[in-house]
Parts: sequence; C-alpha cells; structure tokens
Amino acid sequence: MFNANIVADFVQQQTPFYYYDLGLLKNTLTACNTAASKYNFHIHFALKSNFNKTILALIRDNGFGADCVSGGELIRANEIGFEAKKTVFAGVGKSDSEINIALDLGIFCFNVESVQELFVINELAQAKGKTADVAIRVNPNVNAYTHQYITTGLDENKFGINMWELPAVADALKTCKNIKFLGIHFHIGSQITNMNVFKSLCTKVNEVQNWFEERGMPVKVINVGGGLGVNYHQPDDEAIVDFEAYFKIFNDFLEIKPGKEVHFELGRALVAQCSSLITKVLYIKNGKTKNFAILDAGMTELMRPALYQAYHQIENLTKLGATLDTKYDVVGPICESSDCFGKEVILPETHRGDLMAIRTTGAYGEVMISVYNLRPTINCVYGE
Repeated sequence: MFNANIVADFVQQQTPFYYYDLGLLKNTLTACNTAASKYNFHIHFALKSNFNKTILALIRDNGFGADCVSGGELIRANEIGFEAKKTVFAGVGKSDSEINIALDLGIFCFNVESVQELFVINELAQAKGKTADVAIRVNPNVNAYTHQYITTGLDENKFGINMWELPAVADALKTCKNIKFLGIHFHIGSQITNMNVFKSLCTKVNEVQNWFEERGMPVKVINVGGGLGVNYHQPDDEAIVDFEAYFKIFNDFLEIKPGKEVHFELGRALVAQCSSLITKVLYIKNGKTKNFAILDAGMTELMRPALYQAYHQIENLTKLGATLDTKYDVVGPICESSDCFGKEVILPETHRGDLMAIRTTGAYGEVMISVYNLRPTINCVYGE
C-alpha cells in the first residue's frame, strides 16, 4: 500500500491524520457490487463503521443504500444523497425523535428490535397519518465466534427479538394498523471470518421465514445484516475480501422463493482496508525489559485496541524495507495505561520523528474519535 513517494507526501502533513486510499475503496466497492449482482442482492452500507462525507459520497455513487442506527446517521445519509427508499434504520433504543425523523424521510424499512418498539412506531406513524414498513429483527442465538463486545446474535445479547417472543410479535403486528410487515432481519456480530457461521445463520433464517409464512404473514424482505470480517494481520495480502464466496453461501443455503429480496448491511468489509492512521514517534523509552515507542496518536484517535484489544498491523514508514529486529510496546500520549496500540511489536530500530502507519482503520476508526484530554481534531488525507 505504501511506497517512498506516498511517504514523502506524508512528511508535509501534520500528524496524526487518517489516510484514505480512494483507489482501493473504489476497487472494493466494484468487487462487492459485481459479486452481489449475480444474485440480485441488495447492499446497504453501515454508516456506524464510517461516516466520513468523502467516503460516503463514493459509496452512494456506487449505488449502495444506507444502514443507519441513529437519527444523526439518518440525517447524514440524507445530506449525502442516499435514497430514502434504500435506507434502513436499526437500533435497540430508537428514540421518538429518531423514529419521527425516519418517518418524515420515508425510509425503506425499520428493523424493529422489541414488541414495545412496534407499538411506539405504530403510534408515531398514526399521528403523522403514515404507514411504517418494518422488518422484525430476530435474535437467532447463533454464535459468531468473535469478540464478546461485537457479538450480537446470542440470547444473552440486548439486540433483537428472541425466538420465544415471536407469537407476541405476530399478535402485535395484527393490531398495529399503521405498520406494514415487510420481512425479517438478522445481525449476529462483526468481524466474522469463519464462513460456516453464515451457513448456520441461513438455517435459522429459513426456520424463522417458515414460521411467519405458516401463519399467513408473507416475508418479502430477508435482511441478513453484515458482519463479514477482514484480514487485520495481512492487509496487503487480502486488501479486498472474498465477496464471491460470501454471497454464494447465502445464495446456496437460503430458501429464496420467487418475489423475495435479500438484503445485506456491510460496513467493515467495504471500508476497513482503505485507511491507515498515520502518526509520528514522539519519544523512545528504552527500559530493562521493555522498549516503548510513544506516538502522537492515541486511543482518542483510534479506540479499537483499548476497547476491544483489537490487533492492527503497525509499520515504520520511515524505515520501509529495513530489518525488523527490535520489539516495542507502541503506545500513545493519553493518560491511561490502556492507551496502547500493540505490545512487543517487531519493528526496525525506531527513532523520534519516524512516521508510523497503523493499518486497517477505515472501519470504526475515525468514527470513534474522542476529545478526551481535550485532544485536537485531526485531519484526513486522500490518495488514489
């Protein structure tokens, strides 16, 4: 991804900053569209992973819809120009004001996560003289085998409606006159790299689809969410995920009857690899048992390692091609011991002023920036 010319350009920039490779993003979007179009699948981009306006405009121009989980994301998607009829709204705690925003925009679908939410949406839609299209988010109790903080499809998670609640859902849908039942929705977690997990999901989707249709409630939309993971350890070797294999699983294992639509909500798989956090070494501290490389970026600029103990490949751009011979704990300047990007990272001998790249930060990087310690806002740089 990086070469001497790109690094030379970075020297002129104030660090830290997010670097976006728009060429890679375009290629990724094309690969996704090509694979999904074989089966006429519909893709909504998950704004929670990245709401950078430049990135969103490119995704919009490639024909993707929007997957939103807040009123703010609904407003951003509308501002960028995503079609309302390609916009879905999920979230376990939708406020009345957020629901009203979605109703006013005329979005494609609410992904409803509780029986109580059904009644609230119905009441607010009735007050506006509108009908809200909904999909029922079902918790299928499928283990995604990913980090506990990004697993969302187990009985112990707060998301979705449990299988044993479905009779109450069916009864509620019959009484809510300002609600139109479109279909069913699932999302079992993020950063899923074991494709067998998606096969297990398909089995549950088929079961739930049949449950509704046996009760005279046709399912038009099957939304299987997202969750497709990326390669954080070898970002250059696998810069674009295998969309072909991913979509083929759903085509092969879902019961897709005539007239049904299959929808996806992809985020990380589309944008993660196109960005790196570029930062500079402030100090090197050599101890008896540890060497520390202290950067000018911290957990305020990239939260994932502190929050999820997430791995990101770290590279010394100033020493491209040099021998990797020294171990460092790569840390930030924030007054927290959790402000650490990686322990025992093998790098070339590193010095004050060296430029560093923290890779695969296009998803859940820029969106999670905070101003803790009153840190200044950082910029974004774009390249082709």
